[in-house]
Amino acid sequence: MRKLTFVALVLVLGFVTVQNASAQKVIKLNQVEGEFTTKHLDLKPGDYIFKVTNKGADKEVGFVLAPQENNGAAGEHIKEAYLQKTINKGETSESKVVTLKEGTYNYFCPLNPTPHYTITVSSK
Repeated sequence: MRKLTFVALVLVLGFVTVQNASAQKVIKLNQVEGEFTTKHLDLKPGDYIFKVTNKGADKEVGFVLAPQENNGAAGEHIKEAYLQKTINKGETSESKVVTLKEGTYNYFCPLNPTPHYTITVSSK
């Protein structure tokens, strides 16, 4: 009986883990010298992972996400959105899970300086 209970518990925990992992959406962004190739994103509120690839920038690449009203002020960065590591040409890295609520956000790279680009999050 204990063995059956253990197996059932493992199956339930496995299901919850898979279900939570699939609830996140992955946003793939490419960065080249001085810019992101995607200039604007329209998203629904929810959980996202940002996956950034350095497609030709000679400098290391990073990723910063901040509420637009703060225009990317350092104290207002969404730290979960930072890449796990800075990336060189040809490399890819991703953020932790970022929960976006309705509103407008800026994303940019401070290392390979890019303009600030916009993410609009709306349930409409």
